[in-house]
Amino acid sequence: MKEQVVCKTTDIDPGEMKATNFGKQNVLVCRTLDGEFYAFLNQCTHQGAPLDKGIMCGATIDTSKPGEYHYRRNGEIIRCPWHGREFDIKNEGRMLANPEKKLPNYKVRVEDEDVIVYK
Repeated sequence: MKEQVVCKTTDIDPGEMKATNFGKQNVLVCRTLDGEFYAFLNQCTHQGAPLDKGIMCGATIDTSKPGEYHYRRNGEIIRCPWHGREFDIKNEGRMLANPEKKLPNYKVRVEDEDVIVYK
């Protein structure tokens, strides 16, 4: 099993993300608002955009009333900077519009202040 310390917990505040390297791979480490860490290949599945140039955001849900929407899951969605594709951080990086597609992801654990990515 390959593993590597990619950053310190203090390097990423809740609701933020950071590009780093895992071996030769450029990875995106995300920290959700609840403090959990996740890691994905830092590349959109569509045309390879660097996801760290996008944003962590939430999603809207339709309330069935015309023109009325509610915002939910703040800080749990990665939005691609090029074409706006959205990926669910807490659900293996699955695309919201097509859950069959997902970002390549890595396992993450925290030991003391170290954020460790591994396969």
